[in-house]
Amino acid sequence: MTPGAVTVEDVSRCFRIHGREAGTLKDLFVGRGRTEAQEVIALSHVSLAIAPGEAVGLVGRNGSGKSTLLRIAAGIIKPSSGRVAATGRIGSLLELGAGFHPDFSGRENVFLNGSIQGLPRRQIKERFDEIVAFAELEHAIDRPVRTYSSGMYMRLGFAIAAFLDADILLLDEVFAVGDEAFQRKCFGRIFEFKQRGGTIVFVSHDAVAVERLCERAVLLEHGVVAFDGPTHETIVRYRSSLSVDIGAAGSRAAGTGEASIVSARLLGVEGDEREQFLAGEPLTLAVELEAAAPVDAPLLQLELRDDGGMLIASDLVETGALGWPASAGRLVAQLDVPSLPLAFGRFRLQLGLTDAAGDRLLDGLDDTLEFVVYPDGEQRGLVDLKGTWSAGANSDDR
Repeated sequence: MTPGAVTVEDVSRCFRIHGREAGTLKDLFVGRGRTEAQEVIALSHVSLAIAPGEAVGLVGRNGSGKSTLLRIAAGIIKPSSGRVAATGRIGSLLELGAGFHPDFSGRENVFLNGSIQGLPRRQIKERFDEIVAFAELEHAIDRPVRTYSSGMYMRLGFAIAAFLDADILLLDEVFAVGDEAFQRKCFGRIFEFKQRGGTIVFVSHDAVAVERLCERAVLLEHGVVAFDGPTHETIVRYRSSLSVDIGAAGSRAAGTGEASIVSARLLGVEGDEREQFLAGEPLTLAVELEAAAPVDAPLLQLELRDDGGMLIASDLVETGALGWPASAGRLVAQLDVPSLPLAFGRFRLQLGLTDAAGDRLLDGLDDTLEFVVYPDGEQRGLVDLKGTWSAGANSDDR
């Protein structure tokens, strides 16, 4: 049988959760009747077939069962029912650094963790320099890992796991490791594995990474396969389900209610609703406004902030110039950004409607839209500084 195949047949997994543990004999008697276990169904009758050399993404909200399915495939936990079969050697990048001893040096932990992963000592010796160089820890490899920062700790764990001779790689949010430059190295290493014909099962909330790495994706909802198909179509369905939740849960600031923000969406170049963009990509903000009764044209306020709350940009739009209805009705306004000037980060758009003088708040949606921008090349920092270099006049020309 060809190495690299993964078969999931009618797999379910149920966890028993105790609301309160009885730590003493007194707790056992006093808390009697309050310690009954509850059953939580993480997966329900999931079936998948992954061919050798295929890269499959698992997407879904938190609690949808993605990581549980990956851990069952890795053999870390067993299914309550059903079966999982995999051919060939499995490399798991699930809990990076699991098995490290804090008092051992980085060097000692490379050998310890490599042995846990199933690498013979001879192979670890052969790859030791590559592992250390990839983790960028030459200066600290002989220090106890308890002195490492969390980033150094995770980089070493990834480097060990990335140099396994595996047929199947199980990846769980691995691009959260280290800084931006190291994330690029991680992606490059995984992409090399894919090009060599390795099988990949990839869990991530990063839709851009899933689309770059996987040709096929599976959407899990409440432990059930909601869709299995081409990655782009799966991501569109996933974003659509998220946008419904965001729209329902968006916090609405107190206002007079004379006019309201009905909806706000971020769109890509093809008009599809998006939450992830590449630096330099076109972006469109579509906002639908409504007045239940005649009201003077309000001002539409927009604030763009980064994940830390710092103001990046703001705008104040006179809706009268956009055709605000003289009587009750709706207005669809659209902001087109031909080339997104943001380079990298997570951002929030806050919208509000005020009267023409800006004194009274009519309606407002806080943190309505959240989106992520990824670099398209070697950009660094928050903003993509666009411009054209040219040679200036030198002293010899004067």
